[in-house]
Amino acid sequence: MFTQIKTSKANKLVVTDLSRKFNLGAENIIARIAFAYSLSKGRRMNLAEISDSQGKEYSRNVLFGSNYPFYIALIATHYKIYKTDKDIPKYIKMHLDDGLQLMNSELRDNPNLNGFDYLIDKIEQGLNAYVKTDE
Repeated sequence: MFTQIKTSKANKLVVTDLSRKFNLGAENIIARIAFAYSLSKGRRMNLAEISDSQGKEYSRNVLFGSNYPFYIALIATHYKIYKTDKDIPKYIKMHLDDGLQLMNSELRDNPNLNGFDYLIDKIEQGLNAYVKTDE
């Protein structure tokens, strides 16, 4: 389906800064978190608003590893499209860029934030939202 995804030029430094600040491992870890965080917001991206592709480049294997089919399933389910839809790489790129911007904004608002506290907070928020909708 695709072999590479590139962030926007603006997000090239963002992913590096987030990776260094959060200290959770390689940059692809932050990219995965950003992608999932954007999807968790429930928004649907408009393909007409896709940004440039002049930033950090990830191969499919580096970005998703052996979990590639699950990430594709997340996009296909979210957009109600088939897993081989030609627009899936664009949606992945848009959610990756969106998630990086969301995380960067939160970091600017709270410069003392660290990676583990950030993840625990997001997991707790997600669990609380799930419990509220399940009641």
